[in-house]
Amino acid sequence: MDRTRELALSVVPIDVELSLKNKPRRSFVLDDEVQPFGPSAVVRDMRVSASRWDHQVEKAYYDGDLKAAEAVTSLYGKGVLVSKIQRAFSVGAFGLKDNRRLVPTRWSITAVDSIVSKDMIGRIKTFPEVNEYRIYESRYLDNRFEVLMMPGAWSYEAMEAWYPGTVWNPSGTHVVMFSDWEGFEGRTTYADIGGCYYAARLAVGELLTKERRQAVVVVLRESHPGYIMPVGVWQVRENVRNAMRQEPLKYNTLEEALARVAGQFQIPLEQWVGRSRLLRDALFQRKITEYFRG
Repeated sequence: MDRTRELALSVVPIDVELSLKNKPRRSFVLDDEVQPFGPSAVVRDMRVSASRWDHQVEKAYYDGDLKAAEAVTSLYGKGVLVSKIQRAFSVGAFGLKDNRRLVPTRWSITAVDSIVSKDMIGRIKTFPEVNEYRIYESRYLDNRFEVLMMPGAWSYEAMEAWYPGTVWNPSGTHVVMFSDWEGFEGRTTYADIGGCYYAARLAVGELLTKERRQAVVVVLRESHPGYIMPVGVWQVRENVRNAMRQEPLKYNTLEEALARVAGQFQIPLEQWVGRSRLLRDALFQRKITEYFRG
């Protein structure tokens, strides 16, 4: 376990020599939550060369009184990469000394995305609202992302559409859609669409924190058949981060912004609206302030 932890926390490449108990199984694991894994076998012995840890991560590791969530947010605030924090979280490097445990990779990735973005949202809610409709866009590995920001108090929704022949719809004949959302008070249950929800939330949270603004945010994703090999949740986070780095398209009305989204997707806009809680509210729910206009 100590040697595994050294591998996970090192900031330099390490030479590793393995003795295996059996011949590696000819298997290849593909999953939309984690990176691809190849053949595996039971290890009899492992030797590793000298390693060097990130001093910020090392400090958190040796602090047995520092809670895991506090370690995560502190390291992120000091500029440690999310991927490094997730790897350390997975090997039980954080938390109260007697409560540390190994965490499955997919859980550690989502836990860190969730902890960091939740901490951001607490601050985002205190910022002024954006005053226009914005569209951010990104394309990668035959995934199309459109991120809509609307004036209003913080709320968030993530929507995905998977074409037949893709990871979550391999043998279907129709497009499959998933969605989850949260209002200003947040959510108390795990999102049905899984880690992608929290990965995208972190990415939009970073931009709003930087701009010191809050908004109603809807992340829409079309996954096309060219996405033949899932590479993990990081792809969603980095795709949305890439969208956030682009200059947004700005509109005066929601209808204009949605027309842009409709022009970039193959799925009709009506299907997205029918599946979305926040888009339906924005289009059809009247606000109490409308009744006070003279």
